[in-house]
Amino acid sequence: MSEVNAEEVNARFEELSILESEFEEVEIELIRKSNSLNAPLWKKRAEIIAKIPHFWTLVFEQAPPELDNFIQPSDSKVFVDCLQTFEVSRFEIEDPKGSPRSVSIKFGFGDNEYFTDKEIEKKFWFRKSKDWVGLVSEPVKIHWKKGKDLTGGLTDAAYELAQARKKLTKASNGDAKSKKDSSLPEYNALAKKIEESTEASLSFFAWFGFVSSYRWISAEESEQAEKEDTANLEKLKRGEKLDEDADDDDDEVDYQETEVFPQGDEIATLLSEDLWPSAIKYYKHSHEADDEELSDIDVSDVDDMDEDDSDDEIDIRGLVGKGRKSSGSPPPKKQRKA
Repeated sequence: MSEVNAEEVNARFEELSILESEFEEVEIELIRKSNSLNAPLWKKRAEIIAKIPHFWTLVFEQAPPELDNFIQPSDSKVFVDCLQTFEVSRFEIEDPKGSPRSVSIKFGFGDNEYFTDKEIEKKFWFRKSKDWVGLVSEPVKIHWKKGKDLTGGLTDAAYELAQARKKLTKASNGDAKSKKDSSLPEYNALAKKIEESTEASLSFFAWFGFVSSYRWISAEESEQAEKEDTANLEKLKRGEKLDEDADDDDDEVDYQETEVFPQGDEIATLLSEDLWPSAIKYYKHSHEADDEELSDIDVSDVDDMDEDDSDDEIDIRGLVGKGRKSSGSPPPKKQRKA
């Protein structure tokens, strides 16, 4: 077998890079087209399910294992007690500087014993740096009632660190680096709280404190990285060689030291690309599971049921928890290149 010519390999690699960018353009166009076609259907679905009690609670109870493992029994109880609406939108789809991949995930709640918020929204921006691309988010402030914080203070601590980082960046004229974060008392407070927390029992609501599986990427940094990628792609199309990247210093900062929910981007993808579009399917599964349960009930057991219980209460309480995996636990934290 003849030796592979290094120049030929590089040439093929450059061709693949160009082709990859073309695939990405098609993917973005598909997202735009899908969103446009589905928008009226989602509106019609919302009008129908508004008349169905506990629709979204039952949908979440039938969530796939990859999501279900992150929902604790205490989280499920919150959904049963007060979850009313759930909505996903592509809030940057018409923004020329944004990305159709960015998503907003919004939960609507009724009066409850846990928090005062009627709506909790978490936004995810699709951004890139020189060596990473993905979803980033800002910690959301949840107004927990006294003694009812299911996250043990993690969301509050993540939010406080985010606010301190903004002040640090502003004081440094936008030039603050993550290496300086460790000097913040909020950084050390959150790192300590994460170290003391038990990941296996981490509440789903800690997800609202997620920032990034890598590190926070600002809109400005992402825009600059996008410009550089576009310029490099044009060079490749013209057959020109790319400049060697001399700025390749190893960044040894452990950005995940203060990440309260390392798999937050994966959960956002599951919610926006699986649970949201397939909600009707999951709701129907909840009723199929209910029918199977009823078929297993002995006729003699029917007389023991409390006739005073409302049908609504029996339906929701009977279904909730059937899909909960008692032995399931979140996967270990991902080790990401910093």
